[in-house]
Amino acid sequence: MQKFFKQFKKINSEPLEKSNLIWSWIGSFLGILAISYFHSDILNDKDLTLLIGSFGASAVLVYGAVNSPLSQPRNLIGGHLISAIIGVICFKLFSFNLLFASAVAVSTSILMMQLTLTLHPPGGATALIAVIGSEQIHDLGFLYILFPVTTGAFILLIIALIVNNIPKHRYYPESLKNFNKKWFEK
Repeated sequence: MQKFFKQFKKINSEPLEKSNLIWSWIGSFLGILAISYFHSDILNDKDLTLLIGSFGASAVLVYGAVNSPLSQPRNLIGGHLISAIIGVICFKLFSFNLLFASAVAVSTSILMMQLTLTLHPPGGATALIAVIGSEQIHDLGFLYILFPVTTGAFILLIIALIVNNIPKHRYYPESLKNFNKKWFEK
């Protein structure tokens, strides 16, 4: 029995340091606040329908798991864009059967993210939201790809590039870690 529970031992890609926890909180707070502000004030989305749930999951990755391959900029942007395109197409083609459209949207998004090396788990939710989202989401059609998906993903990225590089022990994207080491060794 003890052997069974050992397989669930704690594995964490980020150190559980007080500073790391604080910067993750600050980044996610600012990222979601910035998306909310942009969509509510600039796009006049007073009920925040355009603040799609997959951005919360992306915030976990880009602020809380900055070293994960799944949180890197290529994955964040590419995963959301590919999934949004597939989700909208699936809704347009199969809206008469939302069960089928949902399954095709998510599974095809995963396949395409894998093929393009942009796997980002929240992308699956982005595709699903395009299919099962509110009437306001459906009315956007292909604009869903631009607003809210592209704008939201880029806002998260910009905040991540700033906040995750303030402390000396955090680097985002991961490629900056080696760049900074080489730069400061000279």
